[in-house]
Amino acid sequence: MQKNIKHIAKAPIGIFDSGLGGLSICKEIMKLLPNESIIYLADSLNAPYGEKTKDEIIQLSIKNTELLLSLNCKAIVVACNTATTNSIATLRKQFDVPFIGIEPAIKPAALQTKTRKIGVLATEGTLKSELFLSTSEQFRDRIELIEVKGENLVRFIEIGDIKKTKPLLKKYLSPMVEAGVDSIVLGCTHYPFLIPLIKEIIPENILIIDSGEAVAKQTEVILRAENLLNKEVTQKKNVFYTNNDVHVFKSFLKYINIRDDNALYKKF
Repeated sequence: MQKNIKHIAKAPIGIFDSGLGGLSICKEIMKLLPNESIIYLADSLNAPYGEKTKDEIIQLSIKNTELLLSLNCKAIVVACNTATTNSIATLRKQFDVPFIGIEPAIKPAALQTKTRKIGVLATEGTLKSELFLSTSEQFRDRIELIEVKGENLVRFIEIGDIKKTKPLLKKYLSPMVEAGVDSIVLGCTHYPFLIPLIKEIIPENILIIDSGEAVAKQTEVILRAENLLNKEVTQKKNVFYTNNDVHVFKSFLKYINIRDDNALYKKF
């Protein structure tokens, strides 16, 4: 039995997103858990998930999970706010494997706000989801949420044209700044790639909050609880799958400090 546990612990962590955004989560997991191997799945051809129906999101999430499990992943990180909020309950019922999800970090923002006004920049699919509504409802008696749909931001990120998002960001962030928010929650894993541009637009005193570090810590907690942490230093290659342009995908890896000699890239 002990051999089986060790063998499973050496299996990779599977991560999927509607494209490049989950790399911001992948970066934090790799930093916190350097012994772990990663298989990352970028479903870029179906991005953005935030514009799809709940049923479409669930079906895509099931398909992604099945592929990662066929590659012997020991746990699945749903590195997409929209996929988490719309499908993770279904995934947990259907598959016997640990799932780690992600949702906008409203709670930490609510606990530290001074103005009691918080901005939330997210996709339509996240903002309309039952999970987001139930989470935000817990804090509405003490804070005001200024929710803005980040329309087309994901599309520009997916084609590697981040600079073209700046006019849109100015439009989306202005109502938050005018309302007097002291923090802005990034409710999409694609959005951390926009942080340098966001900082050029908003006042310095406004805190930008994303969920990457929290998801990495939760991944460690779950793996430890399931006796799935890989405690041995092993030679490994992280594998990145995409169904879109591999060159655009590889250009984003500079953000998470992955060198070509330490990764494999495959189409699916």
